[in-house]
Amino acid sequence: MDFSLNEEQKMMIDTVRRFIAEELRPLEAEIEENGFLDPAKARAVHEKSKSLGLYALNIAPELGGGGLSAVDRMLCEEQFGHTTDILIRRAFGNVYEPLLVCKGEQIARWLTPSVRGERTCAIAITEPGAGSDAQGIKTHARKVEGGGWVLNGAKHFISDGDWSDFFLVSARTGDKEISMFMVDKGLPGFSVGKDQKMMGLRGTPHVELFFDNVPLEPAALLGEEGQGFKLAMGALNVVRLAQVGARAVGKASHVLELMVDYAGQRQQFGKAIGEFQMVQQMLADSVIEINAARWMVLHTAWMLDSGLDAREQIAMVKVHAAETLGRVVDRAVQVFGGMGFCKELPIERYYRDARIYRIFDGTSEIHRTVIARSVLRKGAALFDVNR
Repeated sequence: MDFSLNEEQKMMIDTVRRFIAEELRPLEAEIEENGFLDPAKARAVHEKSKSLGLYALNIAPELGGGGLSAVDRMLCEEQFGHTTDILIRRAFGNVYEPLLVCKGEQIARWLTPSVRGERTCAIAITEPGAGSDAQGIKTHARKVEGGGWVLNGAKHFISDGDWSDFFLVSARTGDKEISMFMVDKGLPGFSVGKDQKMMGLRGTPHVELFFDNVPLEPAALLGEEGQGFKLAMGALNVVRLAQVGARAVGKASHVLELMVDYAGQRQQFGKAIGEFQMVQQMLADSVIEINAARWMVLHTAWMLDSGLDAREQIAMVKVHAAETLGRVVDRAVQVFGGMGFCKELPIERYYRDARIYRIFDGTSEIHRTVIARSVLRKGAALFDVNR
């Protein structure tokens, strides 16, 4: 097995890393202070990223995307973790994989403009009574004469709903059937509610959506009727690996860099605190856990590139990477001491931002249940890569 990166991969990582350092990170303090990203600056980073070919990296080149393999995408996603959520969204896009089942007129209306960055979508699954239980949704769509639909219900915690101009909405189309629809902002009966303010992720809006007899044309149905749950779970699996697993590794790595620098500079009792054994233990544990999470992410991405079923591995990544990030930022606060608790430094922000990783896209508890049930059903050999 060859774990080395080729020259193309090194160049790709270097390009993304420099773009983040030069174009995105200088905007972070302003977003933290104001609570939003200035629309003109959002548009500027959006356009610059597209000009460099960094937009929609997960989409095939024949559709206008970057065409990265799963492994290459995770290498980039780790770098994305070195900046904030809203800047990642503006610069690199949210072209969700369910859009790839678009056909006919749907391609020109929704898929192609999304890949080009001319349209932006958000995925709308979560409801007040259905978080980790994606099958428990109440939003429903009723078929009407002529083949269209009427949509009713509500969603919440919809990330980036202000910027997006259409949504991938899961809705019941039968007692046990869930379908997915592309719902354009501005349709009659469709309203965007309040921005639900969060502990962290400053600058990323999380809005409510309300559907009151929203008329949908036949072309709004994404994929086949009843395929919505499968599409939603497929999208969430990729999100869990990329936007949780790989980005958590990147964020933890960035925090570790700050810890190491501070431990080498901060003097107490006449020497750098990095010389104290307890601080060294926190640094060593962070290095070990980050590297373990990184290899879990890359191995799971390799499985996807090889056409293997990686659902259980994605669940393991989701738990381990999210909890690794939480432990690393907690140690960072301890190493930085009072300054780690102070808003003058970004450690306090990283601490707040890290907490959601154990909750969104399926809680750690839910994923542990998935892993345990799988190993009880299929046997421990399922997780042995040599079998």
